[in-house]
Amino acid sequence: MAPVVRSARLVVGALATLTGCVDPTLVLGGGADTTGGATTTGISTTTASEGPPDDLPNIPPCDPDHGCKNKIDLLFVIDNSGTMGEEQLNLARNFPLLIEQLEQLEDGMGHPVGADVNVMVTTTDLGENPSCEIYEKPDYVAARGAPISTPCTARLERFEGFGDDPLVLTQACTDVCDPGQPVAPTDQFLRFDPYGDNVPDGTAAQALACIGPQGIDGCGYEAPLEAMAQALNPSACWNDPVGCEDPAWAWIERPFLRDDAVLAIAIITDEADCSVRDFSIMTDLDFMEVNPEFDFPTASSAICWHAGVVCSDLDPATGQYAGCVAANKDIDANVGVADDEAVLHPVSRYVDLLRAFQADGREVIMLGVLGVPEVTAHAELPPHHPTAGGVASLVYRQWRDEMFPDGDILPDEWNAGVRADEKQHEFGIGPGCTGVTDEGGGFTGQAIPPVRIRSVCESLDVADDPTTADDETRIRCCIESICDSDFSPAIRCLTGLIQDVFTPVG
Repeated sequence: MAPVVRSARLVVGALATLTGCVDPTLVLGGGADTTGGATTTGISTTTASEGPPDDLPNIPPCDPDHGCKNKIDLLFVIDNSGTMGEEQLNLARNFPLLIEQLEQLEDGMGHPVGADVNVMVTTTDLGENPSCEIYEKPDYVAARGAPISTPCTARLERFEGFGDDPLVLTQACTDVCDPGQPVAPTDQFLRFDPYGDNVPDGTAAQALACIGPQGIDGCGYEAPLEAMAQALNPSACWNDPVGCEDPAWAWIERPFLRDDAVLAIAIITDEADCSVRDFSIMTDLDFMEVNPEFDFPTASSAICWHAGVVCSDLDPATGQYAGCVAANKDIDANVGVADDEAVLHPVSRYVDLLRAFQADGREVIMLGVLGVPEVTAHAELPPHHPTAGGVASLVYRQWRDEMFPDGDILPDEWNAGVRADEKQHEFGIGPGCTGVTDEGGGFTGQAIPPVRIRSVCESLDVADDPTTADDETRIRCCIESICDSDFSPAIRCLTGLIQDVFTPVG
């Protein structure tokens, strides 16, 4: 069963025009309010200026006619499922570093570029998934790629989990956003340049820290790739306010996406991408793992892994695979089918989307903070990409019994009687990383290897042409570990990628 189209503005034609083949099944910028409670009245027109005001020093402009690029459109796609509270706090604590490094960016000649930055935030929840809809809180509305621009203090109910004794992690918001004086931008995105910002009551760093945390009550079948595609749809109201006919978005005055900007994408998630095309897989035994409690397959996040990944050469002695790659599977779990038969949206959908932006003249870079081992070394020069650990150390394997570090089961779960067969049923694959706190006495969590997201990210890298004397290699993808207790290296890699695409002046 294909996803149901629920709102009035079809985006198929617009995004297909950009990509030549991408046609989102969902509709953007219409229907229910997905702004996370963003006010639609009293919007200030304060924004980053087009040039220096009279009372500020005249900063030398970045002149595109002389090869300078200084516009950056940065999209954050942040997992808002139940295991992401600590990770969101970790990320938000590093937002001031991100703002500082973007403000200090230089071109290849060492000249300050005076970055003109748009930052938009959305979640990994596309809605529509029947396996999540039955558990949704009455006041919950999936973002579906739309911008979240309200301070998290106005959304504290989003930081409460499910059940009779729910997990409550409001500190993931309040530790970085003052409840007494929350800060937010006046647009659907944060904007700043050397001459100002669209944050009338605070700083850009404070605003990003406030709008960044997304909560923990989103769908556990995360769809970061599709959320990315929906957020970047050129005809969505947040990207095309002039063409927008939806009154819910009438307050928007300027687009997030700009034709002459570097497009930067950051995806933060601890699970496998589950961008579902055919939701009948949610009840299909072919994609489920056996539940040890019933000795029968039941639904779990393992569906996402089995529907979009194929692994080879399992060693029964070690439980380790030779490798795992993204793959199209049809409703009968046949591998290698055509894109239009795949039960998950094919990876080619997202690769083609980003290539279309490149063909349209944009530089595109991506950061993934994902389920890979911690990076142990980075390049000294931009883009400061990983040179040891991380993806290079990633092992695909089944869950191992015994308590960590002898096995994969965290102490609290092991002491509660959880065993490897239960975790295998839950996820379909062993953890790509286990995060240990700096103090060594606690854990930041575990995360599933990112096969589909990794494939899209690495498609941006440019390989060397062996037929030429020059080295054409260009790094455009950076993958860091979500299990790391410090996300500052990920932020440095993101800004390093951006700096690396800037062209020298003159």
